[in-house]
Amino acid sequence: MSADKLVYMANQIARFMASKPHAEGVAGVAAHINDYWEPRMRRQLFEILDGGSEGLHPLVVEAAPQIRRPVEA
Repeated sequence: MSADKLVYMANQIARFMASKPHAEGVAGVAAHINDYWEPRMRRQLFEILDGGSEGLHPLVVEAAPQIRRPVEA
């Protein structure tokens, strides 16, 4: 999947969760990504986050510590 598509998808989740109280929104972003994104998608998300998180919604960046980082294969 392209990095642009992954950022777009993560930001869609964040925009939806932004309408909730802040802590709930952050937890919601992490929960959704943990529950529905397969490990390769989460691995790619962490590559983006580790590279400076360019283009990612602030809620995605804030939720990152709660997102399960896949084990390197």
